[in-house]
Amino acid sequence: MDKKSAIEGFAALAQDTRLTAFRYLVAALPEGKSAGEVAKHCKVPHNTMSTHLAILERAGLIDSEKAGREVVYSADISGLRALVDFLANGCCGGRPEICGEVFAGATCAPARKAERLRG
Repeated sequence: MDKKSAIEGFAALAQDTRLTAFRYLVAALPEGKSAGEVAKHCKVPHNTMSTHLAILERAGLIDSEKAGREVVYSADISGLRALVDFLANGCCGGRPEICGEVFAGATCAPARKAERLRG
């Protein structure tokens, strides 16, 4: 990923509704959600949501697929991974133990929920 693409990705996520929508779509993987479902979740009008989804899609963070009369959106994990890799690329100066600390605390919501149930 180049710097321009990374800036576009971070800019797409640097807005409340788009960040909420992206996180909702990540949680909905692998099925995805219609634009209407995402709009309802984010509590915004459908046409406003369409604009936000288009920005996320141009940034490579979500994909869309026509399903009959609806468009189903899903998070593009490879796009997210590319953003994270862009941040981590060269961050440790040849010392991976430094970057390991950055990502060591990151756990997905289902993993945290499973930990609470065990604990």
